[in-house]
Amino acid sequence: MDFIKKAWTQQATTHGTSHSASWNDIYAMQLEIETIGKFIKKGDRVLDVGCANGYSTFSQLSREPQEIIGVDYVEEMVAYANEERQRNYSQANVSFKVGDIAKLDFQSNSFDVVYTTRVLINLPNWEQQQQGIKECIRVAKPGGIVVLSEAFWEPLVKLNALRTLASLPSLVEHDFNRYLKTKKLVKVLTDEGFNFEIIEFSSIYYLGSRFIRELINGLEDLENYQNKINNQFFELEKLYDNANDFGIQKAFVIYK
Repeated sequence: MDFIKKAWTQQATTHGTSHSASWNDIYAMQLEIETIGKFIKKGDRVLDVGCANGYSTFSQLSREPQEIIGVDYVEEMVAYANEERQRNYSQANVSFKVGDIAKLDFQSNSFDVVYTTRVLINLPNWEQQQQGIKECIRVAKPGGIVVLSEAFWEPLVKLNALRTLASLPSLVEHDFNRYLKTKKLVKVLTDEGFNFEIIEFSSIYYLGSRFIRELINGLEDLENYQNKINNQFFELEKLYDNANDFGIQKAFVIYK
């Protein structure tokens, strides 16, 4: 875990309060923010687990929750979140603290909505990922909602099959990522008796930004996600149903 924390500490110190501290792909981040926001109602008490520098947390204030608390295990991320809060959101009921998804420092049944964004994938194995999921469910109120917006292995395999056909190099997980397996998560939630749904919110965007774009532009400047073609697929994503599970990012919505 030390090298994972080191990687995210470097992200924090490099990017400060920018969205890039969490991810360079602002369009994918916006899709996940909008997906999670659909489950936040006015007056809700909300917990953002793995809030990074608070970029996504602040975006959810427009939903008018009663309170949002963000936790992250990287002290530097929390410091930048608090810096931004003091600068631009001092009147909002939002706060940040250092915390660990494996042992959340909150009482059971405390929040109307608990959500993660690409947090479980930073845990080194499935056993610890399951512990993080259990903690998120524990602190949600009865009748509350847990949204796990994470990266998944199966869509990565499908995208790479397409890329192989087009003689493109395979997409890979970062060293500090362990993508979730859809079938494993479905089995755990089913065995525990939870009602849940799976929301594919990024398939069209991923097909465009991680496949079609490279057929048009070649292999140059792949890390620059903020470009015209990606923006066009971002807009298409919001208009149409998703395309058969090609989006690595998707959300499991658990109803407690």
